[in-house]
Amino acid sequence: MRFMPERCHNGDIRRRQDRGMTQSQEPILLLSGAGLPAWIWDQVREELAPAHRTVVAGRPRHDRASLTEYAAAALDSAPWERFAVVAHSSGGTVAAEIVTLAPDRVAAFLAVTAVVPKPGRSFVASMPLPNRLVLSLAMRLAGTRPPDAAIRRGVASRVDPETADRIVAEFSPESVRLYRDAPRGGRFPERRGYLSTSQDAGLPSGLQQRFARNLDPSWHESVDSGHLPMLEAPDALARRIERFLTNGPG
Repeated sequence: MRFMPERCHNGDIRRRQDRGMTQSQEPILLLSGAGLPAWIWDQVREELAPAHRTVVAGRPRHDRASLTEYAAAALDSAPWERFAVVAHSSGGTVAAEIVTLAPDRVAAFLAVTAVVPKPGRSFVASMPLPNRLVLSLAMRLAGTRPPDAAIRRGVASRVDPETADRIVAEFSPESVRLYRDAPRGGRFPERRGYLSTSQDAGLPSGLQQRFARNLDPSWHESVDSGHLPMLEAPDALARRIERFLTNGPG
């Protein structure tokens, strides 16, 4: 089954405005998964706009950047002293380094089908065998950009063909250190949650459960989508972000 991105109608706008009247004004830093362009968040940002200022984290400008440089670039994108972090996929690894660099700036953290390593373990080291070995070999032989067919079968498997084409065309290779550097063990804030996806070919449910346990969240919900809920179910994702920020602990 494939999903077309939802269009905004007058009723949708009114519902978003009504929600915005009762929600906090907490700003949000959005972290994308590896290789994915910033525009994947456009519809979610529109849904959140009545209640929350948002920005998509920038990435380092060179191809040998360390995980710490990814975290620093993300922090440089946030114009606020304190904010919530919503991290997708490998963005969870970057978020784990952000809380090391600037623990006082992160008020809340929501992982969205995200890789959240244990302290001292990298993205690659967090994968089970034999996936870990296959991933390491693939990066040595072909770099960090998967083949087009793998992108279509994996992260883009449940979006419409036009959107999948755009994702494939704009998918960017990342520094290998994004995957091999281990976060240095900063503590996530008390307000932390994990949002699972039920139809995810990019990060299966068993791995999501493992990473949720690593985070030990006080809030845990699910959304019926594949690996890209911001494109497949933007309204549902926005509602859950709002619910976490409004009703989560703390």
